[in-house]
Amino acid sequence: MSIETRKQILLIDDDASLRRTLSDFLRFEGYDVIKADSGEKGLEKLKSCSPDLIILDMSMPGMGGVGFLKEIMDDDGKPGYPVLVLTARANMAEFFADVDVDGFIAKPCDPQDLLMEVGRIIFLRSGDGVEAVAGDKRKRRKLLLGEDDSKVSTRLREWFSSRDFIVEVVDKGPEVLERAIVSRPDAIVLKQILEGMNGKAVADMLGVMPNTKNIPVVIYDGTGMPLPEIEVNAASGGIAGTVESNEPADIQAVVERVLG
Repeated sequence: MSIETRKQILLIDDDASLRRTLSDFLRFEGYDVIKADSGEKGLEKLKSCSPDLIILDMSMPGMGGVGFLKEIMDDDGKPGYPVLVLTARANMAEFFADVDVDGFIAKPCDPQDLLMEVGRIIFLRSGDGVEAVAGDKRKRRKLLLGEDDSKVSTRLREWFSSRDFIVEVVDKGPEVLERAIVSRPDAIVLKQILEGMNGKAVADMLGVMPNTKNIPVVIYDGTGMPLPEIEVNAASGGIAGTVESNEPADIQAVVERVLG
């Protein structure tokens, strides 16, 4: 990564050892890292820099991560910068259901997982997710897939990936909720019967949360049995389509329709 293209990260965490470890790791990977040990000092750093991403710890003395987020909110209640939340409390994803952050990762985290999340956010926020195709520009769409059969999920992931979708796969209903909150996909494709929470129940919850209510959801069932009667709202988010099949082409046809 050349100096001209180095992306800048503001790392805010009160753990000196973690700040040093993460900053060294990220610098080795080609990022320019600015460090702060509190929300207050993070705000001071923002007076002289404009980072491509803020990695923010939530559990800090003083204003903490929550206070810092409130200070950088714009008039629409959204952070003025891309924010990746880093916290020891894995269940805090529920808190961010109505806070517009770009990503969430729990401590302790694998450095490679953090690196992938950093790259994903910067990639999408920088506009690099728009690729030239046949002289035009086409945005690679993000698809969140909920499927617990590994063979089916592999087949669907490969199918959609080969058709310019960025695909993330989870295998439990509650995990769909968490990932939808933090990754904000363009569409969600759900198997009706999932461990922990069925597809319709997941879709109903997504449809009432502020930051996910506009994401269209497609529910499918590959058992050959008719789906239960499900109200479809094709005009907006929530359940926008159903498919009584788990065949990739059948599901894609509905996804393309609801995405317009």
